[in-house]
Amino acid sequence: MEYQVEEVSAVKRKVKVQVPAEEVNAALGATIALYRRDVDLKGFRKGKVPASVIESRFKKQIYNEAQTDLINLHINEILNELKIAPLSRIDVDAGEFKKGEDFSYSFSFEVAPQFELPEYKGLKVEEEEVVVEEEEVEAVIKRLQERMAEFVVIDEDREPKPGEAVVVDFKAFDGDKPLEGIAATNFQLVLGEGQALEDFEKIIYGLKSGQTGEGEVALPEDFINKDLAGKTIKMQVTLHAVKEKKLPALDDGFARKAGNFKNLEELKDSIRKSYTATRKELNKSVAQKKLLDDLKEKVEFELPPSLVEFHLEQKIRKYIDRLERQGKSLESTGKTLEDLKEEYRAEAEDIAKSEILLLAIAQQENLTVDQSEMEAEIQKIATYSGQTFDAVWEFYEKNNLMIALKDKILADKAMELIYSEAEVTLVPPKAKEEDSPQDKQEEEK
Repeated sequence: MEYQVEEVSAVKRKVKVQVPAEEVNAALGATIALYRRDVDLKGFRKGKVPASVIESRFKKQIYNEAQTDLINLHINEILNELKIAPLSRIDVDAGEFKKGEDFSYSFSFEVAPQFELPEYKGLKVEEEEVVVEEEEVEAVIKRLQERMAEFVVIDEDREPKPGEAVVVDFKAFDGDKPLEGIAATNFQLVLGEGQALEDFEKIIYGLKSGQTGEGEVALPEDFINKDLAGKTIKMQVTLHAVKEKKLPALDDGFARKAGNFKNLEELKDSIRKSYTATRKELNKSVAQKKLLDDLKEKVEFELPPSLVEFHLEQKIRKYIDRLERQGKSLESTGKTLEDLKEEYRAEAEDIAKSEILLLAIAQQENLTVDQSEMEAEIQKIATYSGQTFDAVWEFYEKNNLMIALKDKILADKAMELIYSEAEVTLVPPKAKEEDSPQDKQEEEK
């Protein structure tokens, strides 16, 4: 076997392979021998079927398998000799495979671009200090208090107010026709918190306990029942009870209920620690991004199209999955797949550039990933997604995602190395918006 390597572009290689007839015959002979060992044919003892009979009977399968096995063997040998790790799938273009004749084929694949690494050690970066204000802790306590509040039936004979809970029966009509699926008895909801449509709540606000009222309710365009979406229906509501919110006292008993803490101070200390840990990790991530962005500005190279497409597909898949969890479809957003590709392409290209740069640093530093690290990452994904370890492992293997996962771990290790070697200067934190997403994340921990 002989081969020549063609550099199609900075990120694409094409290998042309010439195979002599002797090697073709040997590959066919080996495949026929396997068939002779395993095949049962009437009139012959197993393992004693003549090679000519086997070849005649199973010619198409034998030639296909021999060709595939030979090509795979060559590809592994050639890539090992060249010390190349393809980034993309390998595309094969093969000629006719005939007994007693030379055989030629070619295969193409994408590779990481070659470029000179910038200096990645000793970089300077600013990172915000972790400061937890007492007001932030008190705000979390207040939200926990609201969450643990109880609703108690009021003694007054009056109409409900926003923030109070009500217990109602309701049913809906399209004209005079009752609508199945839009009805309930002893249904409780809190008014003024977006739990129900505004028109529906207006009916309730005009009632006292024991009274029944009705009114028109405009259903939204994205209503779950598509036949009723955008329609105006009539709803009849009976109010059974009005309940006001009673906040629990902020004492040691509250702390025990909130999370089995000994006292209120222990609960507050837990909140401070949670804020500190999460904010420290967040500030570190921001600093790491600055370091990586600075490094990316110092290098230019061609991006392998397949790697960009991989990250583009990942972004789009996550977006569509998020929509489906919300009970929506891509069509309901008014966007197409082409719109999403255009929207996410720049981000996918940036991710691909980051990955190539970090993997080059990982290679320079001889970083590796062992089996236990792969398993730990799979376990993290399983925990986050609510699936079993085995299910996630099987999914990644079945969809050829193990190499991508390994590369992610390597890239993370390279980023950690860059950060650990950097000169990090702590600076006072910027003013933070009240009730930020991070606050809510702390509260949920």
